[in-house]
This record gives sequence, C-alpha cells and structure tokens, in this order.
Amino acid sequence: MELPAIVPVFAVPGALLLPGGRLPLTVFEPRYLALTDHCLGAGRLLALVQPTAAGDGPAPGLYSVGCLARIVAFGETGDGRYLITCQGLSRFRITAEAEGRSGYRRVMADYGPFVTDMAGEADPVFDRRRLISAVSACLAQNGLASDMAKLEASSDRELVTTLAMAAPLSPEEKQALLEAPTITDRASMMTAIFEMAVLAEAGVTIRH
Repeated sequence: MELPAIVPVFAVPGALLLPGGRLPLTVFEPRYLALTDHCLGAGRLLALVQPTAAGDGPAPGLYSVGCLARIVAFGETGDGRYLITCQGLSRFRITAEAEGRSGYRRVMADYGPFVTDMAGEADPVFDRRRLISAVSACLAQNGLASDMAKLEASSDRELVTTLAMAAPLSPEEKQALLEAPTITDRASMMTAIFEMAVLAEAGVTIRH
C-alpha cells in the first residue's frame, strides 16, 4: 500500500501501538473527534505519537518516532464520544511538522528506517519462557493478573507485541520499545525491564 507523506497525529501519552498490534481508543476531545471524522473519509489512516516535554526536534512536544495506523473499527457512544480501534501498520520518523487542521497536528513521515514493518520482519529469537516469567512476576508484585493461557497460545511475534503494548510501563520505556530496531531487540529489552523491576521491588540493589 502507498503510505501517506503527511499524517494527522493522535498524541496519546503512555499509549503504545506497534505494527500488527491493535489499540482501542475512546475519542472525546473536539480536535480528535475532528481528526477521526477526517480519517474516516480519507483512507482511515492516522498516526499514534507520544507527547514529550522536549521542546526541540522536528515537531516540538512530540517524540520523533510514531506508528502509522488504520482505523479498523468505529462506534459511537451516544454522548458525543467515538470508540475506535487502530491497527498498527508501520513505524515512521517525523521529518517536519505540516500545517494543522481543526486543532490537531499533522507531521511529515519518513518510513525508510522501518521498511521491514511492512515488508515482513524475520521471526524473533528470544527466551520465551524467561520473558513470560519476568512479566508474570512483575504483574504479581503489583497485584495485577495476566491471562497466561492466552499468552502461551500466542506466537512469538504476537507475544512480544501484546506484552509490549499492554504492560504497565512508563511512557519513556514504551517509546524505547517502539524504537527498538527489531522484534528480537524489543523482546530482550522488555525482559531486562521487567527483571530489573522485579529486583527493584524486592529491594535488590543493582550495580553496574
């Protein structure tokens, strides 16, 4: 498919969308209602980009890497809100900011650094059991549950994508996972993040 050079931005702090993943969103801000209306009539494509406090970069206030998405499900609540589901297509790097519309921002996108997102990346190679164990231990420490049967039944690619998107991580950690070069790198990074979180919660001092 032809990827758009200019994309409207849905800036959601802490929301991670990866290629192949699906993210449900509740839309209520007037600017994002307008963005959704526009997208529904123009190919259903938008970009998920996390906001940042940094004031520099090609689009100040936004991280430089986001994810192009297609709206694959749409509904209305009856009180003026939209319920949409976005499917991740490809990551991109922001090269510049374009003129905004109806209060929402638009950016110019370069997909070149992430060509494998659309072309198909090789299956990841990682210690599956170690990753699941680290995630389960971290969730248990925080009183959260995980659907282990569903995780066990998923493919390696689905497992990494699902855990990365659903895990209770900081916006900075989620951005790091988004920008990981490969799925294998993402799995290794996530394993390290959760293992360190478990040790920290247990009061173990980590020395480098």
